[in-house]
Amino acid sequence: MRTEFDIVIAGGGLNGPALGLALAGAGLDVAVVDAAPERDRAQRGFDGRAYALALASVRLLGGIGVWDRVADQAQPIRKVVARQGRGGETGPFGLFFDAAEIEEGLLGQMLEDRFLYRALMDAMQERLTHVPATKVTGQQAMPGGIEITLSDGRTLRARLLVGADGRASGVARRAGISRSGWDYGQTALVCALEQEFPHHGTAHQVFLPGGPLAVLPLPSDRSSIVWSLGNSQAKAIASLDDDYFLAVLSPHLREITGAIALTGARFSYPLSLSLSNRYIAERVALIGDAAHGVHPIAGQGLNLGLRDVGALAECVADAARRGEDIGFDTVLDRYQGWRSFDSTTLALGMDGVNTLFSNDNPLLRAARGLGMGAVNAVPALRRHFMRSAAGLNIDPVPRLLAGKAL
Repeated sequence: MRTEFDIVIAGGGLNGPALGLALAGAGLDVAVVDAAPERDRAQRGFDGRAYALALASVRLLGGIGVWDRVADQAQPIRKVVARQGRGGETGPFGLFFDAAEIEEGLLGQMLEDRFLYRALMDAMQERLTHVPATKVTGQQAMPGGIEITLSDGRTLRARLLVGADGRASGVARRAGISRSGWDYGQTALVCALEQEFPHHGTAHQVFLPGGPLAVLPLPSDRSSIVWSLGNSQAKAIASLDDDYFLAVLSPHLREITGAIALTGARFSYPLSLSLSNRYIAERVALIGDAAHGVHPIAGQGLNLGLRDVGALAECVADAARRGEDIGFDTVLDRYQGWRSFDSTTLALGMDGVNTLFSNDNPLLRAARGLGMGAVNAVPALRRHFMRSAAGLNIDPVPRLLAGKAL
């Protein structure tokens, strides 16, 4: 294998390959170092992970040549309903978003992880260097580049190293980038369901006293369930057999789904907030969970990562065209300035919503209901929130997320 590249990306999940494909499409020489065995995750069945891809994220995936590979497995999101719930009943007020009210006519797409991952793996095999079953274990910045040590003993050299290696990012740690955050004391219970009632492409967010419950549409009138609960309650419910689990879940869903049945296994994921205090260091940039790990309350984790992808790809590609050193501080400063405020604001906003709604205070319940009702009553506000959910209100919007060529 060659050892000299323009960019080496540590992390072969979703954001790393997406960035690699974007930069390769701009004519840069890219290697993605992937700790997972080659194609292992692509061969699994449904593992509980499905993504509410904002319309801007779908545009980016189209721009890097991936969306056409997965479009047939996606479910368009045409409506979003957010309401409070308690004791199996939902409140009279809520937010009701219909994509027909915005010119794009679509809020986003639901897509299972296994299909998106497989498409990214296939595209990587064709367009860049994929280094599977190994990881970055060392890095040393030096004039003009960075030397990267792999777990198999090989050494690579690049002008820029990108950390896309998750919340416990080794790239960030070795670069001296610290993190801030806290544990939510919550666990997400995740599964997929078959349901009696057609969902018509509607995503539901029910704010229960113990934590938010998301009901997200999948093809063939299935739904992906993400139920956030306090750790002790989540542990107790997760320990139930399938029939008892459905008996506990069903009252919260009955008016949305009708009768339900599990399709596939159930999963649990601990929830926390984790933000990098910087997104860059000498010859290093962070994207995705390596930069920000957020609460799944609005399904924005992957969308935030793909915004990073679009912004960093644009900064690097434009710098290369101008003849700049793509790993130099001035280039990376542009990326950090573009992304850090947006990511931190959104992460803390979701944290605030989770704190505000995850309780049963009667005064807060009344205020929340009136607040949602007030927003819903103003068409201009509804359209603003819909465009934000679709990823269309970023300023400035990275070209790839706007559906333009990099």
